[in-house]
Amino acid sequence: MSRTYAEPVDVGVQDGRPTRFVWRGRLYTVLGVLDHWVISREWWKQQNPDLDTPAEREFWRVEAAPGRSARAGTYELRHDLATGQWMLARVWDLTG
Repeated sequence: MSRTYAEPVDVGVQDGRPTRFVWRGRLYTVLGVLDHWVISREWWKQQNPDLDTPAEREFWRVEAAPGRSARAGTYELRHDLATGQWMLARVWDLTG
């Protein structure tokens, strides 16, 4: 089961890949990239004609943990390439 969020996060990147992120004041280390994809904004630009800048959003599904002894979880990070802003988009429930 997953939960959807739309919270800004600070992300550290190396060679174009996220390596760590800070969410709700806690530092998470990315242990591995599970998936990566890019979506063009064109499809939602049609639904929102006020958006005049075609852009792309980059998604990263990662395995990350908030410490050495903490249990790793799956997190989905979204990067808006036009603004440079990162968001935490989704977290898979660790208890399920």
